[in-house]
Amino acid sequence: MTINGILNGRLGRKIVDGGTPVTADALVRLTAMLEPELQATNRAIVARMDSPVALIPQLAAHLVAAGGKRLRPLLTLAAARLCGYQGDRQVRLAACVEFIHTATLLHDDVVDESVLRRGFASANAVFGNKASVLVGDFLFARAFQLMVEDGSLDVLRILSAAAATIAEGEVLQLTTQNDLATTEARYFDVIRGKTAALFAAACEVGGVISGRDTTSCTALARFGMDLGMAFQLVDDALDYSADEAELGKTVGDDFREGKLTYPVLLAIAAADAPERAFWARTIGEGTQEEPDLNTALGLIRKHNATGHSLARADAFVGSACAALMIFPDSPIRAALLDVARYTTARKF
Repeated sequence: MTINGILNGRLGRKIVDGGTPVTADALVRLTAMLEPELQATNRAIVARMDSPVALIPQLAAHLVAAGGKRLRPLLTLAAARLCGYQGDRQVRLAACVEFIHTATLLHDDVVDESVLRRGFASANAVFGNKASVLVGDFLFARAFQLMVEDGSLDVLRILSAAAATIAEGEVLQLTTQNDLATTEARYFDVIRGKTAALFAAACEVGGVISGRDTTSCTALARFGMDLGMAFQLVDDALDYSADEAELGKTVGDDFREGKLTYPVLLAIAAADAPERAFWARTIGEGTQEEPDLNTALGLIRKHNATGHSLARADAFVGSACAALMIFPDSPIRAALLDVARYTTARKF
């Protein structure tokens, strides 16, 4: 199937399960409200993913087929709508945001040696590490072309800074890997860089192209930043609590890779001496045996580390929602608030 066909098929999907909580439909409702702009964004993505080098569109089609929430480009489109923007600049910028995100996924999967992405074989598992890194570079280059074509130095400043911050966040995470001395503050620096910065930029550029004042653009950036922080906290909690089929990746990957995520930091902080010795061996030294993941899951449950992680995510969601209160009540604002509240209810 072509990239275009895959994108259109995914966008046409609706949640019809009557047993699904109302908040689980939040992303579907936002998508429906922005359908024309999102379809245009998809056309821009398809056009810019094309290349005479056949491997590039092949690998890109594999990524698109694996699905995804398309949350970041949706935030750009929604922020522009919230600000009353009339035009089409948001379409190219939403595509730009998606390219930055997809490029980071390609690189992350190589670094983490991941074999699954959203329940599908990861691109590096199918096409190899070299192809994944190089196509990721191609997508970054396409993103910068779109920034330049927009013509706004403010937009270029915001999105290029986000791209640099993402790379810094990933490198910072690498330096904290296996380091039991990692603090909560350092963990938040990691997720602020690797995840939340792009959420913030995706929202802020919607206000910038609308000509909104600094207060409005700052509020949008704050909404995106806090939403991104909550999103990553939930991701880290799901790695120790989710159903693998729903999550779309192997549960316990963070544990196997020795990542000091928030649930582990909380479990270590509450640990007794034998538990600390367990974490020192499995995370600090990276020496793991087959039963260790189950032991780790048990310790996470014992100290309610995922529950505390979700509570912290809820606090970020509350802050994100408060940031939007400077905008008048409207259907798009309500949809954005619902998406934020859904963040801590999701299972994938």
